[in-house]
Amino acid sequence: MEHYYALIMAGGGGTRLWPMSRQDTPKQLLPLVEDTSMFKTSVDRLAPLFTPDRIYVVTGRKYLNALRAHAPEIPERNFVIEPYGRESGPAAALGLTVIQKRDPEATVAILTADHHITKKDIFRDVLAAAYELAQRGYIATLGISPSYPATGFGYIRQGAEIAEINGFKTYESLGFTEKPNVVTATTFLASGEYTWNSGMFIWKASQALSEFKRQQPKMYEQFMELMPAVDTHEYEHKLEEVWEKLDKISLDYAVMEGAENMAVIPADFGWNDVGSWASMYDVLKLDKFGNSFKGNQPERVILDTTNTLVYSDKLVVTIGVDDLIAIETPDALLICHKDRTQDVKEVVNHLLRTKNYKFL
Repeated sequence: MEHYYALIMAGGGGTRLWPMSRQDTPKQLLPLVEDTSMFKTSVDRLAPLFTPDRIYVVTGRKYLNALRAHAPEIPERNFVIEPYGRESGPAAALGLTVIQKRDPEATVAILTADHHITKKDIFRDVLAAAYELAQRGYIATLGISPSYPATGFGYIRQGAEIAEINGFKTYESLGFTEKPNVVTATTFLASGEYTWNSGMFIWKASQALSEFKRQQPKMYEQFMELMPAVDTHEYEHKLEEVWEKLDKISLDYAVMEGAENMAVIPADFGWNDVGSWASMYDVLKLDKFGNSFKGNQPERVILDTTNTLVYSDKLVVTIGVDDLIAIETPDALLICHKDRTQDVKEVVNHLLRTKNYKFL
């Protein structure tokens, strides 16, 4: 697998994890679950399947120095910088363009910097199986066995079995359904035909760019103009010129939902997308009452408190509460019910509308 590369998408803002995740320190730079940042953890779990020279990172310029400090083993040339945010579609296309120019035989795993994965050995085994699928002409997706009718995830419907690779059954994909309502999600779960879309895709770089050509021809033309400039003194100027012409669009909407020759590998490798404080709660160690208290202050008083998550460096006292989220930073305090953590993004939107940028 000498032509196999990991492309880590590390440019997101993590707005649902406000107030800890901010524009200058998004969640991938924070040690929210383990002792190292989520980005560093994402890099470390790829070894030994990917050596540092075969790990690429797409991110914004403002995060470059911090990411390089977290993972100095990755060559500087492997950090691909977006001039400014254009969502995951252009970001992925940019990374694929750079890798394809440097290695025309490349197969690329599109990964993220902010997922929590507990079964790292199984995760690497699944990525190895996905590589084999990609060599057979498929675009492989990693499907997560659903444990409840989630409405915040996309779903993949699996069709006929393709083969068993490395102990994993692989299936043709019959398409994506993005964030269904609870009735539809319950139906999906009962059918046994659906997995959650992990947002991780493995494909030959040439095949990926062909999908952009078929579905996003204008974007494809822009990146084909950029490719000859990769690793030349003209690259930065050409990238700025191309970037301003691109539309904002997610990778799912840009190509994945309409991609041909899709395959899915259902697997359980202890995945959580850590997209909200509720999902953060799901991956933390809990006491016998279902509580997790994190921070630099070891003293706390907990009376009649259950299923609660608190991040604070102060003495915290909780009395008679259940299903509570309390997150304190030096300049902000978030308190909400665990069922309402998806609404934290609306707080960020409000701060944007009212121009309270100092809290972002």
